[in-house]
Amino acid sequence: MPRLLLSALCLAWSLLSVAHARVVTDMAGRQVEIPERIERVWGSAPPLSVLLTMVAPQTVVGWNLAFEPQAGRYLPPGLTQKPVLGGVYGMGRTADAETVLAARPQVVLAWQSPLVDPAMVEHFFARLRIPVLFVKLDTLADWPAAMRFTARALGTDTAQASRQAAYIEQALAGTRAKTARLSDKDKVRVYYAEGPAGLNTDCHRSFHTEAIELAGGYNIYRCEPSTHMGMEAISLEQVIAANPQVIVAQDPQFAATVLKDPRWQQIEAVQKGRVYAVPHWPMNWLDRPPSAMRALGIQWLSQVFYPQATPTIDLPAETRRFYQLFLHVDLDQAALQALMPHP
Repeated sequence: MPRLLLSALCLAWSLLSVAHARVVTDMAGRQVEIPERIERVWGSAPPLSVLLTMVAPQTVVGWNLAFEPQAGRYLPPGLTQKPVLGGVYGMGRTADAETVLAARPQVVLAWQSPLVDPAMVEHFFARLRIPVLFVKLDTLADWPAAMRFTARALGTDTAQASRQAAYIEQALAGTRAKTARLSDKDKVRVYYAEGPAGLNTDCHRSFHTEAIELAGGYNIYRCEPSTHMGMEAISLEQVIAANPQVIVAQDPQFAATVLKDPRWQQIEAVQKGRVYAVPHWPMNWLDRPPSAMRALGIQWLSQVFYPQATPTIDLPAETRRFYQLFLHVDLDQAALQALMPHP
């Protein structure tokens, strides 16, 4: 698109969007002028897209990544047909100005994180004259405030956002109560296997593995993350030396084949069949993107790690409850079984 035409479109859309405006303070403390009535919003990184899906699905104008075909049954009708715009930060391809403008967002949500350069994000959208609200979303504990803020800012259902926020707070409190007395030496040793070969992982200090720590697991890969992307290479020899008792697998195909792979047979988790694929429709329960799905994921993991510990939960019932509250869908038995084949 010629630069002159792009500039004209930016100006026209910005004038239309702020015809009736109000000022809000975002989670970075910035005062931002946004339209009085908001109907079209873009989450510029995957966690923000998940946030919008949960708090204001009717406002979503596009995605950062394409969904797998199976994901449609776990989202409100029509959402998977929204265009893939890319993103400004996070997984997937980088968005370009023309694609974003074509989706006509009135407001953009951006990721407030120590690992994200806010100046770069602001510069991108300043050129497009689209107001940006920064939202803090690194840890699961950040999500309740983010959900309440987003609902207020966008003028959507604040009562629903409050129920979602309260659920996360209760899930965190319940899981902490269950694991609070465990010392590091008493915790189950966990390896988070990422990638098709299972030989990528993330540091125990990374938000990518936060759910493992919250659920009372001891991540065998002890380090400080150097980037927000993670997926650090690890050798099979390192995994064997650490001898995890549980393997949590990002890739379901890896989880299905590793038990028969002779190279992994020295590992306790493989010997005892304690390898679990993370449920991942429509979004991963733990990671990529790190999202409020972790509120369900930590409950699942705590039962995987400590099946004899109390209190236990009725995981199928809890999953149905979560998907209805957060993703606005009622799961039938077939959808539930396809989602979570493991306990």
